[in-house]
Amino acid sequence: MEKDRKTGFGTKAVHAGVHPDPGTGAIMTPIFQTSTYVQAAPGDHKGYEYARTQNPTRDALQQSLAELENGTYGICFSSGMAAMDNILKLFRSGDKVVAGNDLYGGSYRLLTKVFQQLGIESAFIDLTNPAALKQELTPNVKLLWLETPTNPVMQVVDISSVVEIARASGVLVCVDNTFASPYLQNPLDLGADMVHHSVTKYIAGHSDVIMGAVVTRNRDIADQLYFLQNAAGAVPGPQDCFLTLRGIKTLHLRMEWACDNAMQIARFLEAHPRVGKVNYPGLESHPQHGVAKSQMRKFGAMISFDLKEQSVGAAHTVMQKTRIFSLAESLGGVESLIGHPASMTHASIPREERLKSGLTDSLIRLSIGVETVEDLIADLEQALTL
Repeated sequence: MEKDRKTGFGTKAVHAGVHPDPGTGAIMTPIFQTSTYVQAAPGDHKGYEYARTQNPTRDALQQSLAELENGTYGICFSSGMAAMDNILKLFRSGDKVVAGNDLYGGSYRLLTKVFQQLGIESAFIDLTNPAALKQELTPNVKLLWLETPTNPVMQVVDISSVVEIARASGVLVCVDNTFASPYLQNPLDLGADMVHHSVTKYIAGHSDVIMGAVVTRNRDIADQLYFLQNAAGAVPGPQDCFLTLRGIKTLHLRMEWACDNAMQIARFLEAHPRVGKVNYPGLESHPQHGVAKSQMRKFGAMISFDLKEQSVGAAHTVMQKTRIFSLAESLGGVESLIGHPASMTHASIPREERLKSGLTDSLIRLSIGVETVEDLIADLEQALTL
């Protein structure tokens, strides 16, 4: 598909990166389940030599993701953490990463338990406060890593503003766009250098794939990441790439439905007598609601909230009583999930650090799916009933 920024997202979701198979006319990109490719003579091949290096199914997916994010280069990895790992391999001992103080526990663990041992320092700050970012940008800072909305407190970072601050200091910016997906937000259009995704979540969308990806417009960054993709070898298999290409075709439809469900559920929770603070960017009570309106098309399908009694036991009871919401880690599938970040997705973050960002011991996180919203609300209502 010829790249055209004016093409509607739904059209790109269905067609970007995908071409009928020239040999058979198959409308879906085939699963090229092969480890190697026959050559006519040494070095005389059809563009493919070894499947760790290139695979046609993966190529189609990488092109699709690049177009969905209005980027130029897409690089897929075997998981979201593998994608982040390879981004961090662009840097050297003595370099420093500044990240948000509310972020996925696995990202925190990779920065503090793996790359810190290799001499790459990290600092975690409130990125909704531009003054804090300016103060942190010492000469050795090379990367700003941010989520927006953040996981799980749902802070919204003004991407354009932090990019402007970082760029003045020569710092690269990577936005983890997992919670928003390319349908709701395109950080490259707001000045970011890289976009990171846990493709496992909304992009694949059916809780059956583990994958990560990076999209960029920067040729130098892309070349380095393609080299690392091949050299380190954390590549996704063709079956997973095929499933993700299939999932992408309904990304816009799933996100529309899930976002609409989430808006109704957030309003229900905000009005419930047992519920305290509700974290959802679509609510007018959210401190960065205006920023969310300016840089997102809708407000996403992730919600977190606390009970007024701030009781871990009460929160556990609510999570164990749901019948449609499944108690599980992850997010972004068609089914609705409920979870306890403090003991599940964010258990690797020290408690004192979690509390600084508002991640309390009793916080409940919801991933809203595409079920009938009245059924989801009824499920939460009965789970919240004493």
